[in-house]
Amino acid sequence: MARKPNYRFERLARERAKAAKKAAKRAARTKAKEDKANLLNPEAIDPETGEVIAAEAGTGEEATEGEADTAEEQSVSPGTVEPELR
Repeated sequence: MARKPNYRFERLARERAKAAKKAAKRAARTKAKEDKANLLNPEAIDPETGEVIAAEAGTGEEATEGEADTAEEQSVSPGTVEPELR
């Protein structure tokens, strides 16, 4: 005998699985951005003040995409930019 379908439960289960997958991808993307930022600035020097920043692991604070982009742009010094080719 076939079971009675529970469409609502099945839809919610699919949505939960999709949300978990998106959260895992977002976490991986954030970690990759942090790793890239650490490669660009291994000593953790603040580009504005030039002071060494203490590494705080596990604070739970994550930068938004806009903040990460501006921090990445600021970490590259103007002297390291390649000249334009004509």
